[in-house]
Amino acid sequence: MFLLPAVSALAEPLPVDEIPKGCDSCGQWSIPIAPFALTSDSWYVGSDGLSSVVVRTTDGLVLLDGTLPELVGTITANLETLGLSIDDVRYILVSHPHFDHVGGVAALQRRSGAEVVTTVPGAEGLRLGTVPSDDPQAGLGADTMAFPPVTGPIRTLADGERLTVGGTAFTLHATPGHTPGGACWSWASCEGETCATLVFADSLNPVSADGFRYSDVAGRPEAFRASIDRLAAIDCDVLVPVHPSFGRLFAEAARAQKVGTRAFLDANACRRYADDAAKRLERRLREEARQ
Repeated sequence: MFLLPAVSALAEPLPVDEIPKGCDSCGQWSIPIAPFALTSDSWYVGSDGLSSVVVRTTDGLVLLDGTLPELVGTITANLETLGLSIDDVRYILVSHPHFDHVGGVAALQRRSGAEVVTTVPGAEGLRLGTVPSDDPQAGLGADTMAFPPVTGPIRTLADGERLTVGGTAFTLHATPGHTPGGACWSWASCEGETCATLVFADSLNPVSADGFRYSDVAGRPEAFRASIDRLAAIDCDVLVPVHPSFGRLFAEAARAQKVGTRAFLDANACRRYADDAAKRLERRLREEARQ
């Protein structure tokens, strides 16, 4: 397991919103990797297990997800490696309010002064600093799922609404299922007249606390299926799953080192991701039916 360096007794204490979460999977998720280009204006700045992307627009930077509190310094350093600055981040777009994706958002907002953008249910979780009671993982306990709450500005968007920053439009695609407040984000990256659509894909994995049954909540399976269909319908050229292991991102990154960023272009990426999610959901529902 990846271990954080020991802190000297004389070292300045960490801000409360950057104290490591220290979950069972946090060490593996937090293994640092070098940032890499997805297109000419979008870069991966996350870790081995948790995705974060920065997009440069004509009116500042947009960051997608904040991952864990202990990765705030890693994200900030990755920006600096690219010649970018946390000071220039104007917006932080959120996938869903679980600690592994938004644990660092409060600190990143404090450092940058950025406005956070999410769904209405997503904003509820960000303010609470844990999952709401209707989240499938709420049964794990509020403390287990806790993260530093976001106290700064939060903007909410509905499904299909856009946030335009400079000349770049970011579209929110509501994807409730894994969490009620989940969202995918898409935007176009253009070089001359050639454009590619990038998708930051929310988790569509039907995991939960023990005792939760998707089939026991009226409309829950149907909403989950609709979310999967919504993602599958996106015109998608470059896919970045919030957990990169659920896609081919790193294999494509290795290939891109040889042939350039066009290695990331895959018109079937979103459909394949959605098909895998649909199989996991139907398998979960069959298991529940047998219980």
